[in-house]
Amino acid sequence: MDRRRFLKTSLASGGLLLAAPVLAAPAVIVSDKQRPVIGSGIQIGDVGADRAIVWARADRTARLLVEWDRSERFAAPQLLRGPWATEASDFTARVDLRGLPAGEQLFLRVRYEDAAQPRALSEPVLGRFRTAPLAARDLRFVWSGDTAGQGYGINPDWGGMRIYETMRRQQPDFFVHCGDTIYADGPMAAEVAVEGGKIWRNLLTPEVSKVAETLDEYRGRYRYNLMDANVRRFAAEVPQIWQWDDHEVVNNWSDGKDLSADPRYREKNIGVLQARATRAFLDYAPLRLHGNREDERVYRHLPQGPLLDVFVLDMRSYRGANGANLQREGEPGADFMGRAQLQWLLEGLQASTAQWKAVMADMPLGLQVGDGNNADGSPRWEAMANGDHGRPLGRELELAWLLREIKRRDIRNVVWFTADVHYTAAHHYHPERAAFADFNPFWEFVSGPLNAGTFGPNALDMTFGPKVVYQKAPEAQNLSPLAGLQFFGQVDIDARSRAMTVRLKDVAGQTLFTQELAPA
Repeated sequence: MDRRRFLKTSLASGGLLLAAPVLAAPAVIVSDKQRPVIGSGIQIGDVGADRAIVWARADRTARLLVEWDRSERFAAPQLLRGPWATEASDFTARVDLRGLPAGEQLFLRVRYEDAAQPRALSEPVLGRFRTAPLAARDLRFVWSGDTAGQGYGINPDWGGMRIYETMRRQQPDFFVHCGDTIYADGPMAAEVAVEGGKIWRNLLTPEVSKVAETLDEYRGRYRYNLMDANVRRFAAEVPQIWQWDDHEVVNNWSDGKDLSADPRYREKNIGVLQARATRAFLDYAPLRLHGNREDERVYRHLPQGPLLDVFVLDMRSYRGANGANLQREGEPGADFMGRAQLQWLLEGLQASTAQWKAVMADMPLGLQVGDGNNADGSPRWEAMANGDHGRPLGRELELAWLLREIKRRDIRNVVWFTADVHYTAAHHYHPERAAFADFNPFWEFVSGPLNAGTFGPNALDMTFGPKVVYQKAPEAQNLSPLAGLQFFGQVDIDARSRAMTVRLKDVAGQTLFTQELAPA
């Protein structure tokens, strides 16, 4: 059955198929009210050649049951009896499917079994995904970031979060969400007056009507996004790779964040908010938990076959406080990714035998991203760049070390992808334009937002010699999604030529810019 036929048989309410159960023990006959309910659909994440995460949320204490098969008919399903979903995880659970066949289209059937009534099963939710190949084949992935920001949530009049449906129709092998998966700090109103005298209307829940402070409010932001039929349909078909940035906690957070003057927050301690936000993110992100040694770790390596390795960064968890960002070598407070993550990335890039190395960053490298002013009136910086344009200082020292080592070790075909700034752009970095010249030229591609206000463009910092090859940004700041300036990127790698083609696209699926990269 091809994908088009599969989609035509999807349910209009969420695009998910139902099928008769095939389980080791028969289900008991119960009323619909007695069955568990999977109201948020399913999510598939961190797919490799033989592994995949399957996530779902129940409405009560229940056990997760996951079946997979090569056939949509589930003629010979493999059943995995997963963990209990309880109050401790907001009734979410995940299983890590292992031993999957590489490079194949697989079908999923996901259910919950009621704890109070054994074998009382939820209606099944179906999905599909393709495992990473062991041999070279054409690959496609999409990336973007920034979901439901600036008070723009699910607008039924506009068809909900439409860009997720546009991305799904590109039939990618996977999607990378480059951060700001929620906007915990962005309250929503029922109606918002926007550009051109238009009105943006939001579906509302209590959790999105104020800033998130409690654990349930943070979790409620993720539950809200999964209310959107486009998001659920997308998540059931397109494996996701999540990273996070600031809005999962609070705008521009670091250890130095001061909420004392923000009347929206009764909880002023950023550490307490970060702890609750981290728990909610790990409950809802379809990622593979790292393990007891560092169970909150987000940065990770996800091989996608001989043509592509994906390196997911965390530019949020290990940074020093936002500040002037002008430290010299050896001075404290300049951490951004941190030494352990930098060393991990360098070693992973060097060890990679894949043709292309995609580095997924939650912030751009050479754009000036401000965070207000310091007490002395000097600019405070949120990202890596510091607006100085000269030799590397502050957080730029980490990037200078990394780029120097990539050149010294002759690591080729490294491409950077990011979101964060709410517009789309293609940047080329070259030592001939740079104050720091000890690196090989490289590309960085920016795309977003998914369903949020549109901003930019940001000014360049010339320390590493970036050039704007293309950009599309709004003429006025914080335009609503109604303006059509919502963006994602698409990457295609051709198995025969091994070339990488990057396309920047809008919410309608129109290609705005194309860059083909030949492998070195």
